[in-house]
Amino acid sequence: MFHEIPKPILDRMKELEEIDTRDRQDGTPRIKRLRQVPPETGKVLAFLACTVPAQGAWLEVGTSAGYSALWLSLAAKARGKTLYTFELLPEKTALARETFKQANVEKLIELKNGDARGHVGDFGEVAFCFIDCEKEMYADIFDMVVPNLVADGLVIVDNVINYKQDLADFILRVEGDTSLDTVILPVGKGLMVSRKLAD
Repeated sequence: MFHEIPKPILDRMKELEEIDTRDRQDGTPRIKRLRQVPPETGKVLAFLACTVPAQGAWLEVGTSAGYSALWLSLAAKARGKTLYTFELLPEKTALARETFKQANVEKLIELKNGDARGHVGDFGEVAFCFIDCEKEMYADIFDMVVPNLVADGLVIVDNVINYKQDLADFILRVEGDTSLDTVILPVGKGLMVSRKLAD
């Protein structure tokens, strides 16, 4: 999966990495920045996605310009899955569409513009979900996904180390959920990985 990443994907990843670095350096307002995961986080996401059960949908909440979805597309291709990704902002949705077209991954990804809270509960079974959106939406999304998570399915939440104070109550509640095994990985800005236990 990582040894033979197609050139169109690598090229678009590099382009987005350069835009992200420039935005952070020149003081672009936070809401307008790409706010994407670093490469090491993308690689871990793809690796973990390849470990989930065969049944169940793959979801991403918070597409931005599509960088993390490019990593997840590698796993989706390897596993024969479609990634459903949700982006709230129209301008970032347009960027993501451009990303997926340039990287030739449109057949692997279904992009939806709008509030994911109106959609993620519609998936009867979920095997994988990556949450990287506005922090005030984390708990709502998590609570909608977990009841539909298949045994050994994963929910991964980003930014739990650099937003540790803001997310403290949410993290504590997730870690106390006896239907899940949860660990926090010091990768990027902190990934909280929860695995659904068998009934």
